[in-house]
Amino acid sequence: MPQRTLLFVLFDGVQSLDVTGPLEVFNGAETHTPGSYRIRTASLEGGPVRTSSGLTLVPDAALGEVPDPHTLLVPGGQGTRSSDPLLTEWLRTHGPRARRLVSVCTGAILLAEAGLLDGRRVTTHWAYCEKLARDHPAVEVDPNPIYVRDGHISTSAGVTSGIDLALALVEEDLGRQAALVIARHLVVFLRRPGNQAQFSAQLAAQTAQRDPLREVQQWITEHPAGDLTVEALAARASLSPRHFARAFQAETGMSPGRFVDRVRLEHARRLLEDTGDGIEEVSRASGYGTPEAMRRAFVRAFGTAPAEYRRRFRPASAH
Repeated sequence: MPQRTLLFVLFDGVQSLDVTGPLEVFNGAETHTPGSYRIRTASLEGGPVRTSSGLTLVPDAALGEVPDPHTLLVPGGQGTRSSDPLLTEWLRTHGPRARRLVSVCTGAILLAEAGLLDGRRVTTHWAYCEKLARDHPAVEVDPNPIYVRDGHISTSAGVTSGIDLALALVEEDLGRQAALVIARHLVVFLRRPGNQAQFSAQLAAQTAQRDPLREVQQWITEHPAGDLTVEALAARASLSPRHFARAFQAETGMSPGRFVDRVRLEHARRLLEDTGDGIEEVSRASGYGTPEAMRRAFVRAFGTAPAEYRRRFRPASAH
């Protein structure tokens, strides 16, 4: 098996987790399969860089001293807001030479400024998708997935999604079982597919201001198979259905029905990954009622049926 050199580009204002998250994944892969990766870090001049949180990172070398790598990884952070022209020029020259080009979070902005994303479908942190699309109209920006792979270019959303993308790359290089072993070692709660939305139901929805609505939100997440009609939820909040629906939308940013749909989808997904329950049992436990209803929800959200989803994202030892 050929050893793959991975180069992490460092700069002042980099987000530390954009670097250390993927780095720990690849280091774990090297521990699991010795000789699989050689990890390098470099800054423009080879000097230490200060991350956006104040942590100092000391690179191995200057960028000009490192041979062109197999995988070039560009993290994000505050330093991407006013990038160094010398770094942009280095990326423009050396980026096309990498067999695999990867960005985490707003690292995609640096790649776009270097002209490396034109004609590509990419993503970045949700808060910067609009800026990336506006400043670089030749780039197709998808604000929804946690990571996007377009040919040899892979881009991920904010911060921790870099771990998900790194696990996907390890799976490509070393196999599915290796990636799952590393995920378990890092105590990654969920190995998320790339087309999963950047927000979970609980993150996508704002927390309601009023106690009755907050309690309803919590009750929904704990009882996905319960009676979650607007009428039943309104009664739980001691409001009329019409008032409840309006208040829920106003305070959480989404309708009760949409919130319920997201909670049920996440619950079903976790059961498929973490248990041996049958498809029919999972559909009932998640509030779908029938396997066909759950299948339609999965195809709509993930582009795949529940059985195929389980095959792809459940550890082989659990089958």
